[in-house]
Amino acid sequence: MSDAATIRILVVDDHTLFRRGLTALLQRDPQFEVVGDAGDAGEAQRRAGELRPDVILLDNHLPGVNGVDALPALHEAAPGAKVLMLTVSEDERDLAAALRGGACGYLLKTIEGDALSQAIRRAVRGESVVAQEMTGKLVAAYRDASAARAVPADPPLAAVAPASRLDVMSRRELDILRGIARGQGNKEIARTLGIAETTVKIHVQHILRKLEVSSRVHAAVIAAEHGLA
Repeated sequence: MSDAATIRILVVDDHTLFRRGLTALLQRDPQFEVVGDAGDAGEAQRRAGELRPDVILLDNHLPGVNGVDALPALHEAAPGAKVLMLTVSEDERDLAAALRGGACGYLLKTIEGDALSQAIRRAVRGESVVAQEMTGKLVAAYRDASAARAVPADPPLAAVAPASRLDVMSRRELDILRGIARGQGNKEIARTLGIAETTVKIHVQHILRKLEVSSRVHAAVIAAEHGLA
């Protein structure tokens, strides 16, 4: 799908007013088309099969079957759809379960409208999108699972890089990678290291390129795998 193509979205949330408000927000973007909504997992599965959306925005706290448990059925109903969790839960167990279940991202309902639009576009491009507030928890969960030898056979963010990719990084890049693994944004990393935010942005681009990944989330997992978190 090209960046200019219309992105068809299905909104799944049990609160009618939230669905309406979110739909109105998304419809302001000419690239987005909200093709339908649903209030529970069963209705979401039916509508996903009928409408074949590009993106499903899925709340976790649904009546009956919660969002994480509904993921397999949604993938079966609409195999091509990218599922983005959009929830209030900051529980790392929900985050890990969602990613293991095939969700391509995990966002919090406190997200700003522009950031949500960007996250949807990134998901359509095949990137993993995790709320900045959850990145540190994701790394901690991944690290704890590794220590307990309980990493899933198919971890959702299996992007372990050989140590040689870290060897080519400068000391400054490694410092910034540690910040990413802690869930810090560019502004916080810049303040911690005493450098300009624009400088951090440039370094982040270099880090992603050297690690051969497309998202900060993957970079954070790699940092944890190599003991940098």
